[in-house]
Amino acid sequence: MSDLIIVESPAKAKTIGKYLGKDFKVMASVGHIRDLPKSKLGVDIENNFQPIYENKKDKATLINDLKKQAGKSGQVFLATDPDREGEAISWHLAYILGLDTGKPIRVTFNEITKTGVKDGMARPRSLDMGLVNAQQARRILDRIVGYMLSPFLWKKVRRGLSAGRVQSVAVRLIVDREKEIEAFESREYWSVDASLLTSGSKKPFPAKLSEIDGVKAELNNKEETDKVLKRLEDAEFVVSEVKKSTRKKLPAPPFTTSTLQQEASRKLFFNSRRTMKAAQELYEGVELPEHGAIGLITYMRTDSLRISNEARQAAKELIEQKFGAEYVYGGERLFKSKANSQDAHEAIRPSVPQITPEQIKSHVSGDQYKLYKLIWERFMASQMENAQLNTVSADITAGGCLFKANGYTVKFDGFMKLYVEESENPDIPENSGKGAALPALTKGETLKLEDLSGNQHFTQPPARYTEASLIKALEENGIGRPSTYAPTISTILDRQYVERMQKQLKPTILGMVITDLLQAHFDNIVDTKFTAQMETDLDKIEEGSEEWTRILRGFYGEFEKTLKKAETEMEGKRVKIPDEPTDIPCELCGKMMSIKIGPYGKFLGCTGFPECKNTKRIVNQAGGECPLCGSRMISKKSKKGKPYFGCENFKECNFMTWDAPVSETCPECGKKLFKKGGKKGTLYCAVENCGFEKEAESSENSDNAES
Repeated sequence: MSDLIIVESPAKAKTIGKYLGKDFKVMASVGHIRDLPKSKLGVDIENNFQPIYENKKDKATLINDLKKQAGKSGQVFLATDPDREGEAISWHLAYILGLDTGKPIRVTFNEITKTGVKDGMARPRSLDMGLVNAQQARRILDRIVGYMLSPFLWKKVRRGLSAGRVQSVAVRLIVDREKEIEAFESREYWSVDASLLTSGSKKPFPAKLSEIDGVKAELNNKEETDKVLKRLEDAEFVVSEVKKSTRKKLPAPPFTTSTLQQEASRKLFFNSRRTMKAAQELYEGVELPEHGAIGLITYMRTDSLRISNEARQAAKELIEQKFGAEYVYGGERLFKSKANSQDAHEAIRPSVPQITPEQIKSHVSGDQYKLYKLIWERFMASQMENAQLNTVSADITAGGCLFKANGYTVKFDGFMKLYVEESENPDIPENSGKGAALPALTKGETLKLEDLSGNQHFTQPPARYTEASLIKALEENGIGRPSTYAPTISTILDRQYVERMQKQLKPTILGMVITDLLQAHFDNIVDTKFTAQMETDLDKIEEGSEEWTRILRGFYGEFEKTLKKAETEMEGKRVKIPDEPTDIPCELCGKMMSIKIGPYGKFLGCTGFPECKNTKRIVNQAGGECPLCGSRMISKKSKKGKPYFGCENFKECNFMTWDAPVSETCPECGKKLFKKGGKKGTLYCAVENCGFEKEAESSENSDNAES
């Protein structure tokens, strides 16, 4: 009689099944099999917040199959994902199958490899009710907020709106940033920049004005700058100080869920949902000729920076083999996790470091390869020797003014030979090993002035959030956990509270209206500190130091009072969502169209409504022109959300492509070019029989690569 093991996904079941052999039957629950009902609150608040779970209707056949198999199996083991959500799924499975949760029926796998599965099966345990109750508390909190606050928004704004405990805070961060940008007043300032030559040199180096008569240089207008330039007309530029040092540069730690999503956004132009999809596939297992089915990375939902001794040793051996002994870090490099991080899992790393990206390239999808390469290089670099930079800083005096020049060269590239974090230092060319060096300078040396200029600048407003910077802000504020970042961003985009502008996240008028309304009446719901405290409380439930129903009682008591007060204050009132004006005339009545937001997104509506009821869909122009008929190209999205580009005259022309049109024209036929192949990519002409193609310039915009 074989034993039954239940996991979450069919891919994971297939991989584990190959490791365990004929003595085990491995089945997949395909996520949750029980949940709160969709049509009602599903929480008995009067009965100490008892959840009213229902079997999912679409899982009826699967549940019967699981019951039948469990009945004819020896033992049943629950091997769902090793986190709160996975523990809760196991708990629901135990309920449906009539299993004793106090017995050792739960197994977890940090990595889906032969060793990882063997270790997990060797250590079965009982269900962790701290994890289960933390998930239940989160689910019920989110259900209370969603099901009781959303109807308030329907009555006061419009039907179909929603609020969420985490999503509303994320929208507020984006709205607050937009208000900062709108309120920002740009200030003019000037710099004075010199281009200098040493004796006998033909290559100038830059120096920037730092002080005037011993006081920090602050030039606010052209007049002040011109005075400095006049003062320096005949001045002699002399090196007054040269400082040389060696600076140590440390590698970035291995990935957590948050840093993986941030770096994949910056380097690969992946959105968070795309990143987590590829990561899930890598964790669950792929088929490789030499290894069979194998999970290529450790569990991808983690905020720990811990690395096992075995993985560290394997990395060092491979580094020595590939790069030489001098590239192996001599000591034991430990990275400190954040104070509120969960240490149940390791950092995200290759489960078998010896499997290089090149070995899997032809056996996995493009996204899987790119993400594995990123994870593998980051992990390997974290175990490599520090880089050594020779730095030089020079003080140069002229006419009572002090100029400063800085430069460096790479003495030893260390980990930089393999990987440099994208945002770490934009001045250091990635993987190049070359620096911006200053010429040899000697104290007292007189320099030749090649050019001196005053340059106008303006202070810039804070940048809008990108997915990467929003995830970082959510993590820094303690909002959400590794599993929530991607779905939160997807939700606020799907609800049309936020929209993408290139890579930036911009609040819609709807998002701003909802946020203002929630701030006015439900300040706690959109308060970062309150939401972070709730996350801390959930962590305490998981640890067993806090009782989950007590947390729910404390939240609900205040929430119910606030909701009643808001309904009283808003009695008889409705909030109108302002329309966005446009300069597009209505072809029926001549009045201007405005952008409106409906249940299915933005559309153009006539301002003459209700007399004129003309509406039009909004077309996103992509630039460039159709290579077949010369009409404008417009950007669209597939059913799965992937951007593509098509001819505006699509019904007659039918031209479409996944490749983005660019502004550059073909030198052969004069038509606009298209770009394929991601960050660097290739420019090509799509006109039939033209065939022109060239490598894209690094300055070409590659934002369209994100889906």
